[in-house]
Amino acid sequence: MSFWENKRVLLTGGGGFLGSHTREALAAAGCPHVFVVRSSAYDITRETEVERLFEDLRAGIGGWPSRQGGTSAPVDIVIHLAGLVGGIGANKTNPADFYYRNLMMGTLMMHHSRLNGAAKFIAAGAGCGYPEHAPMPLKETSFWDGLPQEESAPYSLAKRMLQVQSIAYWKQYKFPAIIGVPGNIYGPYDNFDLENAHVIPALVRKFIESDNVVVWGSGKPTRDFVYAGDVAKGLLLAAEVYDRAELVNLSSGRDHSIHELIETLKKVTDYKGSFSWDTSRPDGQIRRLFDMSKAEKDLGFRATTSLEDGLKTTVDWYRANRESARNYEPLPEVAAVSS
Repeated sequence: MSFWENKRVLLTGGGGFLGSHTREALAAAGCPHVFVVRSSAYDITRETEVERLFEDLRAGIGGWPSRQGGTSAPVDIVIHLAGLVGGIGANKTNPADFYYRNLMMGTLMMHHSRLNGAAKFIAAGAGCGYPEHAPMPLKETSFWDGLPQEESAPYSLAKRMLQVQSIAYWKQYKFPAIIGVPGNIYGPYDNFDLENAHVIPALVRKFIESDNVVVWGSGKPTRDFVYAGDVAKGLLLAAEVYDRAELVNLSSGRDHSIHELIETLKKVTDYKGSFSWDTSRPDGQIRRLFDMSKAEKDLGFRATTSLEDGLKTTVDWYRANRESARNYEPLPEVAAVSS
């Protein structure tokens, strides 16, 4: 019998980027009951709203299955993927929002998952939470060996606190909370608003909609790009395997330069326009790569989607869905930047 066959899963952020891929992974795993928390229905930055969420589930809202007697836990597994996310520009403009909202969502969801009898809590951390000058490849053991990049520190430190809370709740309550740390995620359902987009969705838009693409920097920096569907599968594996507080990287374990990314995007979009590098602009962090030995050993996890295949899927999805893609607006004349 599949681990997920009879599970009742509460999924925050299930309408977002990684959450949409996780919904698909749960369906493929045979999970019969997934309750997707919508921000329009519950503001999970507020404790009263989180309490109401679990009360509604216990009462069987929307046909949610209750257990006989009504005293058992309303959910088995909580997967917390909701968050305020954005690129460097958004983080620099609204650092307080990024800190407060992410901290409150994570803290309240883990706390009330335990109070309401969930068996496990799974959350996505932040790859940018690693220390800015940590040695490569990034190992889980170096997660606390320094401060993260300054521009996104309020966001990434709020996400780092998920691990602090998970350790504390394991020590005091033996409540298993597992934090998966992804690399540079990309894929369908991403945010393609250039004010908030990360490097791949921004470049996908540029190569599809513009005939004059300018990219900041030299193209030399590398990033550990990982397809969102692979990360979703890794989160489910972590839920299946771990029964304690854990931090585990979920990425590809391979780094690609921005130059390689550009050449692959030209190929999969069949780009015929002009292209240039703006080398007067900064490159940013020169390398980012994740050590995947723990995930491979503990979970048997390996990201299987190649960069070319993942980019082709993303490009095809955006072409078919760009009028309804998240935060879509007509393309302004701005350059794409790596983050």
